[in-house]
Amino acid sequence: MSKSSVQVAYGARPAAELVDETEAWSFVLSLLPSAVRTGGARIELFEGNGADVTWRAPFGVTAEAARLLDLCLPLCVGARARSLVVAHLGQSLDGRVAVPLGMPRLITGPEDVRHTHRLRALCDAVIVGATTVVVDDPRLTTRLVPGEHPVRVVLDPRGRLPEDRGLFTDGEAPSLVVVGRTHAARYAGMPGVDVVPLPLEDGLLQVDAVLGALRERGLQRIFVEGGGVTVSRFLDAGVLDRLHVAVASRIVGTGAPALQLESALLTGGVASRARSYLLGADVLFDCDLRAGRGPERGLA
Repeated sequence: MSKSSVQVAYGARPAAELVDETEAWSFVLSLLPSAVRTGGARIELFEGNGADVTWRAPFGVTAEAARLLDLCLPLCVGARARSLVVAHLGQSLDGRVAVPLGMPRLITGPEDVRHTHRLRALCDAVIVGATTVVVDDPRLTTRLVPGEHPVRVVLDPRGRLPEDRGLFTDGEAPSLVVVGRTHAARYAGMPGVDVVPLPLEDGLLQVDAVLGALRERGLQRIFVEGGGVTVSRFLDAGVLDRLHVAVASRIVGTGAPALQLESALLTGGVASRARSYLLGADVLFDCDLRAGRGPERGLA
């Protein structure tokens, strides 16, 4: 398992003096481009030459705070922080992201669910595919952690979303549907949703066009939450800066696979620099995909 980017000495300090998870999360939020910086932080940052930011806490940190800083600081500090694409998948030990009917819907545990909410809070927009909305009816908010709700974006090339989905009716955060231009009329006049029509190629929305449309609307920091097909397409397109994969100790045996890559550019696989962390009963792999490609591959 990964250790902290910079070693910190706990010494004999009482637990009350250590930087805990709550303080570490507040510090991370203060680093967002839109945040108002405040003083008094007990964490120091050091930016390397092209590598992840490292940190030091002179008063020491709890294990949970150290893990949070290691996972979240690279998403908030550095040259790419203002224009970022990060993705997350929670999968079973046999690589499944969906389970058969009758089994518990969540594959990973509550710690990974909370981590997902943190990723939402760190980004301007959260993207899911239409199937995820049809099957799971997700809220896509930050209700488990402090932080602003992102704009909720659904990729729906064929215009097949039911009108009763919660992200259209709950009013908790803005919702945006990116739809194939020939199917945009499906959402005409529908309350609670902003529609972005884009051309289709071979029946699919193109990743570069989706990101371009979002960034035209000022949405620079993008979180691709799922499902497996959607994350695979963004990975296939070579636009992800970071990929978090949480692996549960469950064997499902059947269901949708986590990742399927088709691009000829990826014949040799996807290079990354990865670290791993215990996240409750799950193992989270933090994959830095920038390590395996030149800066020209991103959209930043």
